[in-house]
Amino acid sequence: MLSMKKIILFLAILVSNSLFCQMPNTLSKADKVYGLSKFWQEVNYNFAYLYKVDREQWENEYKRLISEVQETNNDYEYYRLLEKFCAMLKDGHTNIFLPKEITKNILYDEFGEYKIVVGNIDHKAIVTRISLSKKNEIPIGSEIIKVNGLSTKEYITQYVKPYFSSSTEHVLEDYCVARLFEAPKGSTFDVQLKDPNGEIKDLKLSLQETSEKDLYPAIDKKEAVEFKWLEDKTAYLGLHSFERSDKADSLFLEILPELYKAKKLIIDLRYNNGGSTSVGFNILQYLTNDNYLSGFIMSSRSHMPAYKAWGSWTQEQDTIGNKEAVKEYLSYRDIYYKEIPLEIGEVNIDAKRMVIPTVLLIGHQTASSAEDFLLFADSQKHMIKIGEPTYGSTGQPLFFRLPGGGSARVCTVKNTYTDGREFVGIGVLPDIKISQSYQDYMENKDVAFEKAVEILNKK
Repeated sequence: MLSMKKIILFLAILVSNSLFCQMPNTLSKADKVYGLSKFWQEVNYNFAYLYKVDREQWENEYKRLISEVQETNNDYEYYRLLEKFCAMLKDGHTNIFLPKEITKNILYDEFGEYKIVVGNIDHKAIVTRISLSKKNEIPIGSEIIKVNGLSTKEYITQYVKPYFSSSTEHVLEDYCVARLFEAPKGSTFDVQLKDPNGEIKDLKLSLQETSEKDLYPAIDKKEAVEFKWLEDKTAYLGLHSFERSDKADSLFLEILPELYKAKKLIIDLRYNNGGSTSVGFNILQYLTNDNYLSGFIMSSRSHMPAYKAWGSWTQEQDTIGNKEAVKEYLSYRDIYYKEIPLEIGEVNIDAKRMVIPTVLLIGHQTASSAEDFLLFADSQKHMIKIGEPTYGSTGQPLFFRLPGGGSARVCTVKNTYTDGREFVGIGVLPDIKISQSYQDYMENKDVAFEKAVEILNKK
């Protein structure tokens, strides 16, 4: 007779096999080692922030994975190991992308009759949207307090966080909450929720596509540029995208004649994930009296094999007054960088400028070229930043393919303030930090916006 422990193990194997049977299994052992090695090689040669990595730990993990990747049961298991390996680098512009044949079998917010969107509110996993038909059953603001018998925090630490690459802890927390249930179709979760009244509810959820697409509350799609008047000749300017295709700089010029009437200005960058740095700069140049904006320093690792060879015996004292020895010393340690000249910086417009008290609203989703906008604006004394630290990641990624239809990217450019201060891994910090509490969220209060209005009224 089988023991209970063996029965449970047997059932777990059956469930595991049923989940993974839909996953492709195309990669040979040689393919798996090659893909792992390709990523490892490109990181070692091109990653802009290699100096932040524990090299001994990185090399030991690579050696360990050579055997482990060969024993994976399918392509999904293999790519999960690559994701975990990549997450060691803690960089938001360095990622593993799964093949389409895998991603089409992955869900994270669809559970058949339920569609549940989860957000990080005040460090809690909160239901922020729900299928319209279920809005009374699972009220907005319900907190997910347990997943599969573990506290939500413990579950994230063990099963979610190790697979996501992020430069900043605050963005990593946001992402882990949003993708709390990301797994192959058919995966099941025992979930415990606490509704806004404190009542506890248990749910058994299974990842299945849902036919109901209507959500409560409905998603408010933001245009690239949003403009409206507030009280006391205060203008609100939402710059929600710097993608070239969205043409935010052209849209800005269309409203500029009206905007000139403003005495105070709020620029909202909280939902701007970036795009083109030049789009943001084209807008900013109308909001300064300066003729040149020195935004940031870009640099990338420079390789000269001979320098690296000579550097193996170059000592620190040898570099004093010797520029060539400096190159050798740094090359051997993989930290020789060359600065990349910026193509923009000079303000070259023949138009009226608009220099008035300005608040820049920023948050965790303010990313990439939207952060570049903030670096260019750093010296503007009429501007103040309010909100939360930004995404904290930018740079030029190198893209390359991996076996089985997947791909990867590695960040090749290091960006800093012009005085050398780093913001990657930290975020651009607000002058006045203000975060939305759970109570603020439930009362639909935009506390950062309210603070902006208060500050401008004082001015």
